[in-house]
Amino acid sequence: MRQIVLDTETTGLEPSLGHRIIEIGCIELVNRRATGRRFHRYLNPEREIDEGALAVHGLTRAELEREPRFIDIAEELVTFLAGAELVIHNAAFDVAFLDFELARLPGEPRTIAAICQVLDSLALAREMHPGQRNSLDALCRRYDVDNSRRELHGALLDAQLLAEVYLAMTGGQGMLELGQDASAARASEARTVRALVRPAVPLRVVLATDDERRAHEKFLDLIAKACPSSRCVWRALEAVTAAESIPAGAPVAAAGGSP
Repeated sequence: MRQIVLDTETTGLEPSLGHRIIEIGCIELVNRRATGRRFHRYLNPEREIDEGALAVHGLTRAELEREPRFIDIAEELVTFLAGAELVIHNAAFDVAFLDFELARLPGEPRTIAAICQVLDSLALAREMHPGQRNSLDALCRRYDVDNSRRELHGALLDAQLLAEVYLAMTGGQGMLELGQDASAARASEARTVRALVRPAVPLRVVLATDDERRAHEKFLDLIAKACPSSRCVWRALEAVTAAESIPAGAPVAAAGGSP
């Protein structure tokens, strides 16, 4: 499974008002591990940057004047994203800007939805942690992801942090080869995820066969025989589970009988 964790920085909040993307950061994951491949570009927006946006990312128009325009890197970006699932925090914001930039290009109009699938990690976090703060900083604290170097927002650094948060949030292990560069990204490290929280997805339940249940009971008999002074914990748990699963007022079968 190929996923791209993506983040952008922009000149403002509304593409409909002509605001533009000024930085794109992408981290590639395959089967929940970073491949070392990434896409990172600063872009010349060809317009002024709002003061509010400048306070967030600290990128000035003067610093970006010599950077390529979106049109110059568009095909390289589309090739990198094609066929992957994008993982984006507050995806509607970034996708709107990407679609706006793609719509400006000559030729047949394209959209992100036509190029790849999108998973909104903010929507996922809200489902898993309702009523709690689910910003990237809040999730970093919740999942013990070190964001101490995030004094300002940066697309590549935020994509790296989101990759770690996403792997922790969806329950599993992942090793990110983050590297260091001008965006002050974190040093490479292998992280063992502490939180094994999974999103609510349908699970396939495989029940034990009759032969397996009989073998299980024989083994419990051996445990009980070997430790006659101790209570068999497995049978105690099974008794509690069975009692909790019986609706109030329902008839109870005799021990050893059919349910």
